[in-house]
Amino acid sequence: MSEPGPQAEPWAEPAQVSRFEPMPQPRWQTRALTGEPGQPATPERWFEQAAVRPEGPGGSAGTPAGSAGRGFFIRLLAVCLLSAAIGTAGTLGALGAAGAFNGRSAAVGGGSGAASAIDQSSSALVAAVARAGSATVQIATQDGTGNTAVGAGTIFDVRGWILTNKHVVSGAKTITIRLSDDRRVSGRVYGLDTLTDLAIVKMDNVLDVFAAPIGDSSSVQVGQPAIAIGSPLGLAYPNSVSEGIVSALGRDISVASDGTGTAAGLHGLIQTDAALNPGNSGGPLIDSAGRVIGVTTASDVAAQGIGFAIPINIAKPIMQQALAGETLSRPFIGITYELLNRGVAAQYSLPLDHGAWVHKLDSSGGSIEAVTAGSPASAAGIQTGDIVTSVEGQAVDQLHPLEELLVQYVPGRTISLQLFRNGSYQTVQVTLGTRPENAG
Repeated sequence: MSEPGPQAEPWAEPAQVSRFEPMPQPRWQTRALTGEPGQPATPERWFEQAAVRPEGPGGSAGTPAGSAGRGFFIRLLAVCLLSAAIGTAGTLGALGAAGAFNGRSAAVGGGSGAASAIDQSSSALVAAVARAGSATVQIATQDGTGNTAVGAGTIFDVRGWILTNKHVVSGAKTITIRLSDDRRVSGRVYGLDTLTDLAIVKMDNVLDVFAAPIGDSSSVQVGQPAIAIGSPLGLAYPNSVSEGIVSALGRDISVASDGTGTAAGLHGLIQTDAALNPGNSGGPLIDSAGRVIGVTTASDVAAQGIGFAIPINIAKPIMQQALAGETLSRPFIGITYELLNRGVAAQYSLPLDHGAWVHKLDSSGGSIEAVTAGSPASAAGIQTGDIVTSVEGQAVDQLHPLEELLVQYVPGRTISLQLFRNGSYQTVQVTLGTRPENAG
């Protein structure tokens, strides 16, 4: 708060003189805004010189219009207005420094900081969809008997490599790829995954295509945005977009395999409430930056807002094999296991609440042998009841399932597994085999 200025001398009536001279005006001074001594005072005159009355009878000089007190109050009002203006400027400056006016300025009568934030968030999602959408394709197949099916896929390399679902292209005699710019080109199945519902398709002699940015599904978190792109309801709806969130991680489901009705197990899936419909199969599930975090594979027809996607990290090994010109293959150790958490550990009175418990039940719920005879696990001495706690030093837990850790290694490689058995830890060496086509 500024200090008061020097007091003005009391006003006095002017003496009667034979000539007119303007009455001296008092000068109000204020401290400079910096508060530094020696700063110049405020301007000498805030308003124009007051009007004067003409000489009265007898030649007496006129006084300023109105009384001397009126002039005083006019100047007092001016000082008050100035003080108010200075105070307002200070308040606005403080609010600005506190970030109250951050964001884009709104036009008169419209918008707010919250609206600007919403606009920015929407713009980010639009950019993400544009980035991944240009690499999303529609896949139409025919089985040679007149039956046509429609799915989707993601271009992951500009040389024409596409990632999709196995059930989209399995058994197809002809494959037509519809690009995001509406071009149609032919495709062929390069290979089918023996572990999950995934396949690699190759387009030949195609130019000017875009590849989607590939994300990291190990960093996906429940609650983050999830966007699905595909062709729901057939040929007429390519590159349709639906948005939701990641609803859960590590889900296990059973789906019909290759149209035969035989149930196949899919493990470690991403659950999302982004709308998935027939035709979305094989399309990308992306994050808010447009990176592919999963491949949409199934929806629950008995419920709304429940769909599943294969994490992209599970697909990366076969994508790399395709680019290297290798036959698609998956590692195999030959065990049936259950991923542990506190609930499972409490239910079966297990000593650990993390890891992969080598365990299998028969149809009546009884425990049976969980290690396949003649398998790499059997050769390494793994037994039913063991708990696999790490692979090459990486802990096995809910975020790092055993299957997802194993697929990082090629068949034929020898890896170390840490086991917990009978109250102690031990390490075994396992030489990975090649997963058979009919492995469960």
